[in-house]
Amino acid sequence: MALDAAWLLAAVLVILILAAVGIAARRFALERGGGTVECGLRKGDGPWRLGLASYQSEELYWFSMFRVSMRPEETFPRRGLTLVSRRLPSDAEAASLGPGMIVVECQLGDGGAREQGSTVELALADSALTGLLSWLEAGPPGSHLLF
Repeated sequence: MALDAAWLLAAVLVILILAAVGIAARRFALERGGGTVECGLRKGDGPWRLGLASYQSEELYWFSMFRVSMRPEETFPRRGLTLVSRRLPSDAEAASLGPGMIVVECQLGDGGAREQGSTVELALADSALTGLLSWLEAGPPGSHLLF
């Protein structure tokens, strides 16, 4: 019976190692395209989800950290994304997001699948926030910031 438990433990360890290698390989593949930063996402009063944001020519893609798919979980059009405010995370948020993050409230106004005026919060490092602001400012006419 001890031998069966050892094989079971070995199988679980192999699965965990393969999962970790898969997550690392996916992250490497996503970062190869450039313009990728660590970014937390929260919709409404929901929980924070950790992930990666990738700047594309006209859209901001958000990928969950622990998904397998190479497709973005969320897509935010540059023209429909307006930064409303920024703040430091609360102590509880900082514990889940990590140190040095800034929370940015964004209003979505793309008129598509999302309702006008819906909001999301992004948690970014200070340098990543600078990159997001630059990406938005470099956008086509009509893009604007409220702060």
